[in-house]
Amino acid sequence: MTDCYDQADETIYQIRTHADGPKGELPLTPAMLINRPSGDLFGMTMNAGIGWNPDELDRDEILLVSTLGGIRAADGKPIALALHQGHYELDVQMRAAAEEIAKGKNLPYAVYVSDPCDGRTQGTLGMFDSLPYRNDASMTMRRLIRSLPNVKAVVGVATCDKGLPATMMALASQHNRAIVLIPGGSTLPAVGGEDNGRVQTIGARFANGELSLHDARRFGCSACASAGGGCQFLGTAGTSQVVAEGLGLALPHSALAPSGEPVWVDIARASARAAINLVKAGITGKDILTWKAIENGMMIHAAFGGSTNLLLHIPAIAHQAGVKLPAVEDWIRINQAVPRLVDVLPNGPKYHPTVRAFMAGGVPEVMLHLRDLGLLHLDALTVTGKTVGENLEWWEKSERRQRFKEILERQEHVSPDDVIMSPKVARERGLTSTITFPVGNIAPEGSVIKSTAIDPSVIGEDGVYYHKGPCKVYLSEKSAVYDIKHEKVKKGDILVIIGTGPSGTGMEETYQVTSSLKHLSYGKYVSLVTDARFSGVSTGACVGHVGPEALAGGPIGKLRTGDIVELRIDCVNLHGTVNFLGTAETGELPLEEATKLLATRESHPELAPDPDLPDDTKLWAALQSLSGGTWRGCIYDVPRIVEAFKKLPKD
Repeated sequence: MTDCYDQADETIYQIRTHADGPKGELPLTPAMLINRPSGDLFGMTMNAGIGWNPDELDRDEILLVSTLGGIRAADGKPIALALHQGHYELDVQMRAAAEEIAKGKNLPYAVYVSDPCDGRTQGTLGMFDSLPYRNDASMTMRRLIRSLPNVKAVVGVATCDKGLPATMMALASQHNRAIVLIPGGSTLPAVGGEDNGRVQTIGARFANGELSLHDARRFGCSACASAGGGCQFLGTAGTSQVVAEGLGLALPHSALAPSGEPVWVDIARASARAAINLVKAGITGKDILTWKAIENGMMIHAAFGGSTNLLLHIPAIAHQAGVKLPAVEDWIRINQAVPRLVDVLPNGPKYHPTVRAFMAGGVPEVMLHLRDLGLLHLDALTVTGKTVGENLEWWEKSERRQRFKEILERQEHVSPDDVIMSPKVARERGLTSTITFPVGNIAPEGSVIKSTAIDPSVIGEDGVYYHKGPCKVYLSEKSAVYDIKHEKVKKGDILVIIGTGPSGTGMEETYQVTSSLKHLSYGKYVSLVTDARFSGVSTGACVGHVGPEALAGGPIGKLRTGDIVELRIDCVNLHGTVNFLGTAETGELPLEEATKLLATRESHPELAPDPDLPDDTKLWAALQSLSGGTWRGCIYDVPRIVEAFKKLPKD
């Protein structure tokens, strides 16, 4: 073992085998000793052993739950790398919040359930665990919270795609405790560099001769200008942060702050103070996360032009909160009523990074416009202890609002009103509502497209995107990516990727495909239809969440290369269809005949779950399917699952 142990290190033999215990006494009373469970008493013993002043161990307990990852040195340099920036710097916010909790004469605790990075796992087997991880992490967080039975408040600290929704789900389950979320903020954009969405396409652009090797190397190195925060675009991470504010779960103007900056640290302190105030006021999770809060969150999603992944996460949060789950009809109604007002990556038209949305006033600035349109539930309670309406009255007159806007103009030479627009200006600049839910004989249970992200140049003057032609069917994302990188995908193609729903790949993201289509010169002329989901930064004519999924017998699994497919997306009225119209042999048929023909077909003969799909994900797929599937947020609905098991044969 000489290659492992340092034989020359004599200090290892300078060892203690016992030591003095902590000084002082626990603040116990006869009533506590008689009536409290042994776990409460032993908890105090361990707290003293950890080093907390024993005189202070009878204070209110507040738990910090974080997705922290990596190990940072005192100067911020990595001792061990994190999986992504979004959880690397959270120890700074955690420390600031904990110090504020202690300053308020409370007892801070901290636990960690780290999270993966969807960007790191794109195109790898790790993506098969991405969405299932959310449920597992939330479950673990809930178990940890229950392990501190007397906790008065829970403060979540998270940033990114799955860890943040998991944290919000865990907080939502705390119906009788105070809850607050601290958003982990945004990565700074690099001067002269590419954003984290575009830089993920360096391989595809190089393969297609649209990027030099030198530029690929340089852009790949320089995209992240700070060590923390979520990506600089309004993907799932950024969208989840603004939705958390919309729900009233995070403080006003706390989402998308630049990670590592003083304001970002101050948000953590302020959030800790909010948690303390909620405990004193007796305001708990059930008071904040109501149906009105859910609708407010959905309105913020629509106004920002958020990720379609929130169609999976908001219902899951509602489920944990014990309120009604939003249905497709609710999403349609809200997206028809709420205009998109925010110009940030990836939606355009100017493609500002998310930190500019924060500087322009963030969520409360958007809420002012929605208030004036009469859309928000202004009486919904928030973690400030005040209503949305009261928060907006403060924001409208605040020094904070004015000064951050001035900094944006002075430092970035950008008008705040060009980032967060009035409804009138948004209409004049061609911003359309966020999402459309196409149906048709390929997607009888529905599908979703971020219609606001379709390139305007391929949308007709009537606001309709239309594409009809023969399709190319792929049974995996990797096979489609191979064709893109080997120039086998051409302008005008309709790509169909099947077998990538929950049962096939854990409903993986197909961002390798969608990002390539966004950043290749011909990509805006290519459409995609799939039973998988998309990264929040995906753009273009990409129809996902097709239901039923192919492996559940969905019609999408019956398509073959050469079949005629028609997409029609009305980006103004938010109606859409995705239909099979015939084969290469039959030619185009009347819709009714084509639908009958598709129904008679067998599923693709090579359709099967990915052979590398983990057993953990197979179990998740089965349980979420019994719970209502993707349109109910891929949740675990325990009563439904138990009832399904009761119906199984006894033998």
